Amino acid sequence: MQLYADLAVLSARPSPAEEARAPHHLFGVADAADGWSVGRWLRAATEVLAGIAARGRPAIVVGGTGLYFNALTQGLADVPPVAAAVRAAATADHDRLGEAVFRERLAGHDPAATLRIEAGDRQRLIRAWAVFAATGKALSDWQASGDPLLAPGSWRAIALEPPRDALYARCDARLAAMIDDGALEEVSALMARGLDPDLPALKALGVRELAAHLRGETTLAEALAAAQMQTRRYAKRQTTWMRGRMADWPRLTEIDAGSQWRQFLALNPGLTAS
Repeated sequence: MQLYADLAVLSARPSPAEEARAPHHLFGVADAADGWSVGRWLRAATEVLAGIAARGRPAIVVGGTGLYFNALTQGLADVPPVAAAVRAAATADHDRLGEAVFRERLAGHDPAATLRIEAGDRQRLIRAWAVFAATGKALSDWQASGDPLLAPGSWRAIALEPPRDALYARCDARLAAMIDDGALEEVSALMARGLDPDLPALKALGVRELAAHLRGETTLAEALAAAQMQTRRYAKRQTTWMRGRMADWPRLTEIDAGSQWRQFLALNPGLTAS
């Protein structure tokens, strides 16, 4: 979500002062109306990483979407096209069964997809089922079957997995701070553009809840509480993904930056604090 120029606040994008401390890439480069896929991001990230390597500099790839890391380190397979009739049948099933039942059915064949797809993301749920229905193979398995783009041994990984209660408290506090920092104005500007609600930027955590408040459907306190709940659920899905797909990655288990840095140095004794 930090790709999108329209989501500086709700995506917690680095501030101009933070970006001035070191070169940053692929932050705020896309318009909300221009929906990026994981494949498009992968092409852009590969090009950026090649340029950094050509300058003889190290690169740090950060983010919270496990699928994107998986695509970068393991590759991204070409998923076969799905016939329009299969997509239509999947859409009809979703609308007839409702999300909860449809998601439960998908979980029987593609549990990884149900873990990473957010509540209310009708488009991705339907796509995941349509791919399975068309190919007999889970979309998650297709996405995990590509060739690695980064040579083994050319990169090192680290996963942040602080205590859950501390993480949830940090999530709640950050969302409250976002309100003070202009999140409502950011969502109002998005709403004024009349964009397709299925675009990725409009599915960012907090957008749907704050938009409901701006339409007069909820109080601000109710919208904030709902956004905080969805963020905690997303954090839980991230942890589940990491434990399943990144089980061998070293962990940083501290919550504050200073302790994380000391733990990082302990895991990487060849590095220095400078």
